[in-house]
Amino acid sequence: MPERLYGIRHHGPGSARAVVQELARHRPDVLLVEGPPEADELVRWVADVGLEPPVALLGYASDDPRRAAFWPFAVFSPEWQAIRWAVEQGVPVRFFDLPFAYRLSGEVKPPPADGPAPGDAGPEAEQSAEAEQSAEPRRPVDPIGELAAAAGYDDPERWWEDVVEHRGMPAFEAIAEAMTAIRDSAPEDPDDLVREAYMRTVLRDVRKAHDEIAVVCGAWHVPALTRKISAKDDTALLRGRRKAKVAFTWVPWTYGRLASWSGYGAGVRSPGWYHHLFTAADEVVPRWLVDAAGVLRNEGVPTSSAHVIEATRLAESLATLRGRPLAGLAEVTEAAEAVMCDGERLRVELISSKLVVGERLGGVPEDMPGVPLAKDLAAQQRACRLKPEALERALDLDLRKETDLRRSRLLHQLRTIDVPWGEPVAARRGTGTFREEWRLRWQPEFAVRLVEGSMFGTTVVAAATARVTRAAADAETLAEVTALVETCLLADLAGAYPPVLSALDTRAALDADVNHLMAAIPALARTLRYGDVRRTDMAGLATVTASLLARVCAGLPSAAGSVSDEAAKLLRDRIDGVHAAVGLLADDEMRDRWLATLASLAGRADLHGLLAGRLTRLLLDAGRLDAAEVRRRLRLPLTVGTPPAHAAAWVEGFLSGGGLLLVHDEALLALLDDWLADIPAAAFDDVLPLLRRTFGAFDSGERRAIGERIAGARAATGAAPGGLGFDPARADLVLPTLSALLGRDLTTGEAG
Repeated sequence: MPERLYGIRHHGPGSARAVVQELARHRPDVLLVEGPPEADELVRWVADVGLEPPVALLGYASDDPRRAAFWPFAVFSPEWQAIRWAVEQGVPVRFFDLPFAYRLSGEVKPPPADGPAPGDAGPEAEQSAEAEQSAEPRRPVDPIGELAAAAGYDDPERWWEDVVEHRGMPAFEAIAEAMTAIRDSAPEDPDDLVREAYMRTVLRDVRKAHDEIAVVCGAWHVPALTRKISAKDDTALLRGRRKAKVAFTWVPWTYGRLASWSGYGAGVRSPGWYHHLFTAADEVVPRWLVDAAGVLRNEGVPTSSAHVIEATRLAESLATLRGRPLAGLAEVTEAAEAVMCDGERLRVELISSKLVVGERLGGVPEDMPGVPLAKDLAAQQRACRLKPEALERALDLDLRKETDLRRSRLLHQLRTIDVPWGEPVAARRGTGTFREEWRLRWQPEFAVRLVEGSMFGTTVVAAATARVTRAAADAETLAEVTALVETCLLADLAGAYPPVLSALDTRAALDADVNHLMAAIPALARTLRYGDVRRTDMAGLATVTASLLARVCAGLPSAAGSVSDEAAKLLRDRIDGVHAAVGLLADDEMRDRWLATLASLAGRADLHGLLAGRLTRLLLDAGRLDAAEVRRRLRLPLTVGTPPAHAAAWVEGFLSGGGLLLVHDEALLALLDDWLADIPAAAFDDVLPLLRRTFGAFDSGERRAIGERIAGARAATGAAPGGLGFDPARADLVLPTLSALLGRDLTTGEAG
């Protein structure tokens, strides 16, 4: 047989090293690698220094980019090393797995996201979050797990390290023999049978033109490629299958996404450790522990060279006691935990995230063929000096700086096309200040989102503009359009602003619900107020906003009559939002009209207590009511005969703006104190939850100041016992019980 079959473990550094040695020893005329044949034209890019692993082949349906899959490669992946060797040596390379186009046609399902168990077949395509999912179960057996169990190991990864990674070079013949034995007694996967039929078909064609053939594939497939199966049978299995139209490119990948816990079936639990095994020529354990010490020192944990020396000795001693040829990940982790981390699990987890999994993010050349949208994003990332990174990091932006303003606009534009590279921190989001805080983390799946977004435009701005324009046309509610207006501001989408404003005008004219109109005003006010900060032209929006406010002022009196408790809470929040928005607009005419509406509404007898109290507070803060009038209005619901629940709702509405008013207005505080003391015992239980909710919303300093003022006032006036002052007679009632518990007469101080 002219071909040499190298059955490897995907992402196994020992396999990678051995494959390169075998290829150099037996130079082939052609190299066949397990992978999608549609990506053959991309093989030449492996020689480009700009293609830096970890990277992945991205395949997607041309007419539906959401149907996509990835084939990841790390520097320690045997396929990557074999391809790199072949390209450098001028040996032709072909991928010979079943075409991805067949899998998208429907006859053969794409590999499931959970995939097969680590170490069996692949490189299995990992589904993106949007790719269609397969209900196909895992491969019937885990071959590495079977071999590990036969050798008495309970951890397949540890067995593979002992037998392959720590012994230099695997015996490909022995691995093939073991896989043959396992497959002879294991049920077959129907998808594997189709894939292997195609592989054998390619092999037959290649044999006609080449004498020396090297095949690099998952060890699981080696027995199938050596079976005596006729071309007729393979052709019959493949006959009638259709191909979908697909496209391929290289995209950056991360070690975090390569880890098996991320859902990638052919992944490994510790890609960072495997990277170290492959790249560290000697002194594997000491070099690893030196890196671990560096991680701890960067976090302020004092770690000396003595720690490294002692941890190295402990790891090697553990390996000897356990009969391992070399200290593995388990030994170095236990040694680091005991010597360098003082047994603290958080430090061990820090080393694990930084080193065991790793934070490496690959890269692709700037001139790599791809969608124009991705190229435009790469150019903007360079212009903004904003490099994508695998680990989450914080970004604090000052919008008064040109570079930070460009970064903010780019991040908002990407969110518009469903590429949430940055997540705004909630504490600062939408406050309208000059600062923004973001959390950035680049995900490989964003490559698929960029392909999808390319249907809307060839640049980030064009795609975001088209996406917002379409959303405005499809919007069914006023709130949806209002949110898009703010998006135009944040993302600087001047091209989308006219159609969005037109949609806003149309929706506002058709929507007669006052609550909807009030909900729309705050976002519009923020857009108008802070448009100058972002240097965005908001001409025309002021007219729409003024029109909405006029309609709110006209419709609010009828909407506020005879409402339920829940409706009153919602309306109070809406009123608060509009009131704050009117303050942002700084328009005296609009402010006067709004306050006049509130003043006419606050005096109505049928108004819910929560709304009446809140409106009174807003008018007081705005200077439209003096303290004497407020106290007069407060006495009305607090008089005898008024239901306590109504009075409590009035107080809740009045005080929902904070407790500083009670701290500074002693007369108002005294009025509330007297009313609280006069509440009948039968009604107090009904009122208490409302009052607790009201006062519980105050800052602790405000509550303490209020309590001190009441206590001081009662002490100054010599209030009778029974109020908030100290009542010695009531306190003495607990003395007999305490005396019995402590065995001492607390009234005399003598032992019992």
